[in-house]
Amino acid sequence: MTANVPETALTRKDFASDQEVRWCPGCGDYAILAAMQRTLPELGSTPANTVFVSGIGCSSRFPYYMNTYGFHTIHGRAPAIATGLKLANPDLDVWVVTGDGDGLSIGGNHLLHVLRRNVDLNILLFNNQIYGLTKGQYSPTSTLGKVTPSSPLGSVDQPLTPARFALGAGARFVARGYDTSKALPDVLVRAHAHKGASFIEILQNCPVFNDGAFAEITDRKTGPDHQLWVEHGRPLRFGADLDRGLRINPKNLSLEVVRIGDAGVTEDDILVHDETNRTLAFLLSSLPDVCALGVLYCDPVIAYDRAVTEQTAAAKARAGDGDIDKLLRAAHTWQVS
Repeated sequence: MTANVPETALTRKDFASDQEVRWCPGCGDYAILAAMQRTLPELGSTPANTVFVSGIGCSSRFPYYMNTYGFHTIHGRAPAIATGLKLANPDLDVWVVTGDGDGLSIGGNHLLHVLRRNVDLNILLFNNQIYGLTKGQYSPTSTLGKVTPSSPLGSVDQPLTPARFALGAGARFVARGYDTSKALPDVLVRAHAHKGASFIEILQNCPVFNDGAFAEITDRKTGPDHQLWVEHGRPLRFGADLDRGLRINPKNLSLEVVRIGDAGVTEDDILVHDETNRTLAFLLSSLPDVCALGVLYCDPVIAYDRAVTEQTAAAKARAGDGDIDKLLRAAHTWQVS
């Protein structure tokens, strides 16, 4: 299948399906869906060349609401299906939509390997720190002490940080945004431009089972003091007046929040973001009292699907087209009489 290039420019409406969107009122998934439908025309994508693959969960209804190809797979297995699609047709634009439960619990092994292999997929992980579809059990990212139907005395699980997981799995592109952010489309554009596995954690509010989990970060009043939007080559500054920033603490080689003007702290003390530095990205992924947003890490290498295509072409050039019948009858075979 190849893209059908439209004669006229596409709009958000061209990527919206005729299905009724059925998430709970106030769910952050609505905002993410709108951001995606607005962004795809800007990327030059077409419905004929775009595929959304999902697992199981609230987020996994996404393919129904996109006027593209889609595949609603089984729990945790979306990366495996998406890998097959990309290898079968490298020209397809493949997006994987998963959640903190689907992607990091039952699907953790599949997600790990698709990131390690660096398959050219855009992976969106909606993180609401709860199992929403199955009525509010704690998930791998739920906070310590979270009271839920499955942890009535409070969860004793140490929560997993999705961005840290992705970096540890060897991902070459790791970013973070949140559902209602006006900057989320910019993050999606950067992810799409990356050739290889791009991992985007999207903080997403669940108004029914975990309302306000990220309110401190996303609220208009408190947000500026808890959002650090990173940009390659720019100082790591934040706050309503951009008077706060990050510097390296030489005593323990960690990042610490400082205020410019306090105790001799100057602008020169503020660390500059280098998105090619995996160690810095790892430190940024889990900061105290502030959330790093934007592209934390981007250091491309050859994508897995491209490497497979090149290897297949080299094998054909050396040995010619294969013969499956000859292969099945070669080497170690026997007859049963």
